[in-house]
Amino acid sequence: MKPLEIIRERWQELDGRTRLWVGYGVIALLAVAVGWSALSGKVQALEQKRASREAVLKELLPLKLEYMTARQSFYQLSSRMATLRSDDSPAKIIEDTGIKGKSIKIVPLKGEERSGFTEEAADIRIDGLTLNEAVNLLYRLEKGSRPLLIKKYNLRVRFDDPSRCDLTLILALLKPVPGQAKP
Repeated sequence: MKPLEIIRERWQELDGRTRLWVGYGVIALLAVAVGWSALSGKVQALEQKRASREAVLKELLPLKLEYMTARQSFYQLSSRMATLRSDDSPAKIIEDTGIKGKSIKIVPLKGEERSGFTEEAADIRIDGLTLNEAVNLLYRLEKGSRPLLIKKYNLRVRFDDPSRCDLTLILALLKPVPGQAKP
């Protein structure tokens, strides 16, 4: 005998009430199978979505770090630009540091115009500084409240007095373009 015939024969032998309960059991098993299949598909779709979002997140985290760094430098520069006065110049800023040396020579240079600001540049030579004064001057220029660029510098030890040095630097003061609206 074939298995289907055996099942049909057994089905015929059952009374009406038992057939009803077996039918309910088969319906329940089919409902569980359909529900399990639907949930399994949904779980797989969610896992794929999670994996794709993790991949996007891995790409975005370095970009977020770059963005935060750029934003911080923008805010630093804008706060430094806000502290500028109309009479500021590289020579005045050097004089404000209070570091003199034996002699100071300041030669104005032609500044560049960049997007949103102009550079007021100067070639500055300070003779007879101690190494500590030179380091302090460079630190004050770099970390000061004014938007300065140290484009080039050269520090040379003096032959006549090895405890002293000569500092030559090209310093550019960034100023906003006149007539341009501030962001």
